Amino acid sequence: MEWLDSIKWDRDGLVPVIAQEAGSGDVLMFAWMNREALAQTAARGQAVYWSRSRQRLWHKGEASGHFQQVHEIRMDCDNDVVLLRVTQLGQTPAEPSIACHTGRHSCFFQRLEQGQWLAVEPVLKDPEAIYK
Repeated sequence: MEWLDSIKWDRDGLVPVIAQEAGSGDVLMFAWMNREALAQTAARGQAVYWSRSRQRLWHKGEASGHFQQVHEIRMDCDNDVVLLRVTQLGQTPAEPSIACHTGRHSCFFQRLEQGQWLAVEPVLKDPEAIYK
């Protein structure tokens, strides 16, 4: 797969990845991929990441059911960051999607206000109920 050779992998063989919701433009999460994760993502049409903490491939949604359907895979101008345009799956149409392990729509739920980080996005579902 020659297209994988165009990416500037870091010294650990990883590339940073941003998952962006295709419909809203919301940035859902940041993660890492190795060559195998990116190749599987392209082949499956669902996001597969490299978990640095678990040292293994991680098919997003494997434990929670909150899969990411990938519509586009893009690369930045320096060839060292990947952007996935996704639809976050696993919720009913009436409920907002959950991408974060904290039960929130986005992992970027904290905002700096007057020198403090404040959670400004609600928990949509208790993580205890997601990860049984």
